[in-house]
Amino acid sequence: MDDKLIIGMPAGSLADPNRGGNLVTLLKNAGFPTKGYDQGGPTSFPLHSFLVGWDGRPQEFGTQLSIGEIDLAIAGDDWILERTLELQTEYDQSCPLKRVLSLGRGTVRLVIIYRPQSISFEEWLKKLLQQKQLVTMVAEMPYIALDWFQKKCGSLGFENKFTDFSIQKFKTPPRIEQGIVIYETWGKTEAKVYQGSVDFGLEITQSGSAIRNYGLEMGEELLRSESAVYIREDLKDYKNKYEIARMFLLNLYGAMHAERRVLLFFNAPVNEIEGITQYLKEKHLFADEPTINRGTNFAEFSVQLCVDDKETPLARVRYELMLLGARSLETVPLESSIPGLEVVDI
Repeated sequence: MDDKLIIGMPAGSLADPNRGGNLVTLLKNAGFPTKGYDQGGPTSFPLHSFLVGWDGRPQEFGTQLSIGEIDLAIAGDDWILERTLELQTEYDQSCPLKRVLSLGRGTVRLVIIYRPQSISFEEWLKKLLQQKQLVTMVAEMPYIALDWFQKKCGSLGFENKFTDFSIQKFKTPPRIEQGIVIYETWGKTEAKVYQGSVDFGLEITQSGSAIRNYGLEMGEELLRSESAVYIREDLKDYKNKYEIARMFLLNLYGAMHAERRVLLFFNAPVNEIEGITQYLKEKHLFADEPTINRGTNFAEFSVQLCVDDKETPLARVRYELMLLGARSLETVPLESSIPGLEVVDI
């Protein structure tokens, strides 16, 4: 299938048009409307026979990319890292893939959570490691948790005491007598820490409200993750797939770049062109040169603005342009805006 690009389509919040990610609308604005994706699959791209949707969980896409089962995938950075660490830890294998585009959505934090203490988290953890031979932890991403724990033990001087580890289901009997047992869970991490089933946990959070509701503390932030596009590392070896991927990414970037951007169209008498052009230059409202269609008595301008730019607020720009002689000013939302081919580098 060298003439088709197989795309890992993530089930979950991004597939829900009523939630913040809204990948359905983003793909539509990019020129790739989907069929079936928001209904749970199977996903297809009616306008593009060279795109093949592979419905799955972002937890799985890292390994699928590494073996070439899919060519491109949309997944959270955290799940890609989790699979990469799992392959390294359990199979002594690399996970060959490349991050090529941030989607600017689906942002979460990975934090250590624990029951409140009267001392700092680091002091508490050091005391815990001194007192116990077997430490227990719970996490949806156990290999990220293990990687953090091993590095933390090294920084605190316990690298030789906790070399052994066991990753197992909650709450099966520990397979080791000394080290760390990380229970893999499928949610409600806070409840398990709150009830004292484990010493501490690794939680995935956006606002931290659930953690606070349980009266728990956040110790350290391990990383911040967002949804991104990943490709298999050897994609360049497949010429047709590679070109399709570049086309897909360029248009996807255009749809994201257009978010929160609008076009202003307005007319102005020819004797006002110089003053308006100078204003646009001072406000940095054009790139190479302003877009002007000159007529005999009037000229038409088009200007692109970001609606949430505090330096040049849209409402003020419109007002000041009218003061300079602009007429018939219209504001048009954008679906796509591509600055240039260089925005895609794969």
